[in-house]
Amino acid sequence: VKNPPEDAPRTPATIADNVGDNVGDVAGMGSDLFGSFAEATCAALVIAAQSHDLVSAGWDTLVFPLYISSVGILVCGAVSFVATDFYPVKNEQSIELVLKTQLALTTIGMTVCMYPICAMFIPEEFFLGPKTFVSACMDGAASSKCVTSGPLSAFCCVCAGLWGGLIIGFVTEYYTSHSYTPVREVARSTETGAATNIIYGLALGYKSTIIPVTILAGIVFVAFSLMDMYGVALAALGMLGTLSTCLAIDVYGPICDNAGGIAEMAELPAGVREKTDALDAAGNTTAAIGKGFAIGSAALVSLALTAAFVTRTAVLERGVNMLNPVVFAFLLIGSMLPYWFSAMTMKSVGVAAIEMVKEVKRQFDTIPGLLEGTPGHAPPDHERCIKISTDASLREMVPPAILVITAPILTGVFFGVEAVVGLLAGGLVSGVQLAISASNTGGAWDNAKKFVEKGGLVIDMPKIDEVTGEVVRNMDGTPVLVPTRQRKGGECHKAAVIGDTVGDPLKDTSGPALNILMKLMAIISLVFADFFMSINNGQGYFNVPRQAF
Repeated sequence: VKNPPEDAPRTPATIADNVGDNVGDVAGMGSDLFGSFAEATCAALVIAAQSHDLVSAGWDTLVFPLYISSVGILVCGAVSFVATDFYPVKNEQSIELVLKTQLALTTIGMTVCMYPICAMFIPEEFFLGPKTFVSACMDGAASSKCVTSGPLSAFCCVCAGLWGGLIIGFVTEYYTSHSYTPVREVARSTETGAATNIIYGLALGYKSTIIPVTILAGIVFVAFSLMDMYGVALAALGMLGTLSTCLAIDVYGPICDNAGGIAEMAELPAGVREKTDALDAAGNTTAAIGKGFAIGSAALVSLALTAAFVTRTAVLERGVNMLNPVVFAFLLIGSMLPYWFSAMTMKSVGVAAIEMVKEVKRQFDTIPGLLEGTPGHAPPDHERCIKISTDASLREMVPPAILVITAPILTGVFFGVEAVVGLLAGGLVSGVQLAISASNTGGAWDNAKKFVEKGGLVIDMPKIDEVTGEVVRNMDGTPVLVPTRQRKGGECHKAAVIGDTVGDPLKDTSGPALNILMKLMAIISLVFADFFMSINNGQGYFNVPRQAF
């Protein structure tokens, strides 16, 4: 089928497209962020429960992580009135600014509110372990588990996550919004075809990992230095403290996308579609910001859960020797798992897409007048396309899920707990960078297409004589070039559409799904920790010897 109408009601897959936006960017991302919140809270509670001092300080101190969540909900609710009543969107240029302002104000509000909460519930001195602070830390032993200035340290850990998340969000916006240079460079690369567009998009994605990964490394260093792994868990909760606002601006994207689809299906005036496209372009950026938060928080949550696993299996208390061949071997295997997992999810999208395209072609071929839009043609079978997508998603979900669930279990059963730590570390280090790259690459390609569609791309094209239709040339024979604004349907737009099509499974499937891989492997390891320890005291069925420092 050549050039089928996009979003027209006679296109069989148009309803499936709208449903997919809701399922992926609303239900999927919402459940991902909710899972991050729940798992970060669990990690913090598990680590706190191993501390004699925190347990002795009382119930309020033990459940302090829940207060971070509670304050976040109240602050986000209060700040929401800024966008609705005090600083609403007034024109196309102000859309992204208003949404960014909302996120920044929420972060500032959380920062102001958290110190009194920390001062109220966190003791001044405590030891993150079974001993008391007096017995473990009074002999001059320097350890991150010996926490002094507890309220200030907890506040700094939460703020590190809060502000680190905000910076990651803004960096993500820079690399995915067509208001800035990187996406415009990707759009300009369409001048020479789809291949250069793909090359530029991949390069953008790889480059976009530099600052977020550096920020995450800084958060881990600060939090661990102040409060050991409990601080890392608090930093993860801090990054998720603005979850309500972050999720709201994330969901904004698919709502605007669907509004544009409905406008075209209802054959509303072209001006309506132009407005929804402007909203959708901003929505793509905010969705990418949401994915940035999700990936960053997933990395911290995975590390915190790994710490909870290490705490639970007290045999690892003195650390894991990276020079242990089993640990290093599983570090490499863990680094490979995100690529295996991504290959499975990407191919699953391809399988479903092929089936969908064949069904759309069948309907265009068998229903007279459907492709041409002839009046009186029979309606398309939208339900069949929705069923193809739904069945494929459920069917193709099984192999990646089996991989993620069985990898840590088999590793712990046969090779022991140290091998599990290597597996988790490898999966985290590799997964977070692959996820950021995939998410930002897809978002950049999507907005590069939007930039071309709105007429933002101007390139020099040979001047055509209006009378003869031939190319006008200079005295030396070179063609006369004139600036030409590219529009929907042109060659540049076709190249941009190819990039967007490649980017959709990256930003909507493989990228966000890697969050699940990082977190689920860690939470399964934590759940099965006692079982692993029951097998040869944590050395696995192969009785792999441990090598302490």
